[in-house]
Amino acid sequence: MSPTRTRVSRLALRPTIGIDIGGTKVAAGVVDPEGTIIERTRRETPSKSKSPRVVEDTIADVVAELGARHHVLAVGIGAAGFVDGTQSSVLFAPHLAWRNEPLRDAVQQRIGLPVVVDNDANAALWAECRFGAAQGESHVVCVNLGTGIGGGVVLDGVLHRGRFGVAGEFGHMIVVPGGHRCECGNRGCWEQYASGNVLVREARELVANGSPVAYRIAETCEGDPSRITGPMISELAAQGDPAALELLEDIGHWLGVGLANLAAAFDPGLFVIGGGVSDVGDLLLDPARTTFRRTLTGRGFRPEAKVVRAALGNDAGLIGAADLARRERARRRRDRAKLVTTRLLLPRRRELIANGTPIRRSRRVSGTGTAIEPAGRRTNSAWRRQYE
Repeated sequence: MSPTRTRVSRLALRPTIGIDIGGTKVAAGVVDPEGTIIERTRRETPSKSKSPRVVEDTIADVVAELGARHHVLAVGIGAAGFVDGTQSSVLFAPHLAWRNEPLRDAVQQRIGLPVVVDNDANAALWAECRFGAAQGESHVVCVNLGTGIGGGVVLDGVLHRGRFGVAGEFGHMIVVPGGHRCECGNRGCWEQYASGNVLVREARELVANGSPVAYRIAETCEGDPSRITGPMISELAAQGDPAALELLEDIGHWLGVGLANLAAAFDPGLFVIGGGVSDVGDLLLDPARTTFRRTLTGRGFRPEAKVVRAALGNDAGLIGAADLARRERARRRRDRAKLVTTRLLLPRRRELIANGTPIRRSRRVSGTGTAIEPAGRRTNSAWRRQYE
């Protein structure tokens, strides 16, 4: 094997770091090419009242901790917010103090490694497609139920980010006009009816109002609504508490409504439901499937997408971010290799053109195939613009 190929092979085997930044935590891990987490660490997300610099400090801290023990290739960051089309800046994060934040360049300068930034739900979906519940599926919609709702779309096997990079923000679809106020500024957003925050909000409201149906919840939190958490309600539901089950059924209903809307827009073959709220499994997904079937446009006359739980759990975001960083690093290396090859071949192309020899050039079209341009003479200036 040549030295160049050996070096490329060794690079491909090196791990990458994936970082998942949510509304309440920063989870990071060293991930190998097969999607296995070698080592992990976690930090609490700094308060959104603090400056973005504090979040960058947290990211730099976890990279330094993990990088001290592993020879990593690159770093991928899954951020809970709108990430621009260049995968470099966080345009808006409802749960963090990021507004047009150039996160990629800021972190890259701090840690000295290549950095890729993407939406956290995109990263989670990518992980499920590569290593989890969506392997082999070409059209997939992922919905992550956590502090809010994130989403991602794969169409024809390609992660769809949209024209400006902010596709998949399903949590901010308005499902109840004039409904609950959302942190994004609008009212009636989907995540105000089918997220972890909703589960806690509704449980606290029942206890605060002294509802007799919530006596088990009140006992568990010792009468203090502020002590109620999502995992607490999930555990009570698993134990069969009627009030907790009813709360999950309500969230499942609204989840099914949103999935039916997404099916009308994207017609996927599979919905993958992830995030912390999905840990309850069928206690949430069964009512979601029921409402989905009842609400689906053209029900009874069209194929129906499956609704499944994510396979990678809360690790999906960091695994996907790490794999996206690996792929981006590989893409950049290929682009550099093509540029070098082009520059080496350019004198020969000019010579052929000068002699009147037609050259056929192939180009990739939308990543789906190759189109052949008609042969013809091109001027030296045309070739120069194309290859220099």
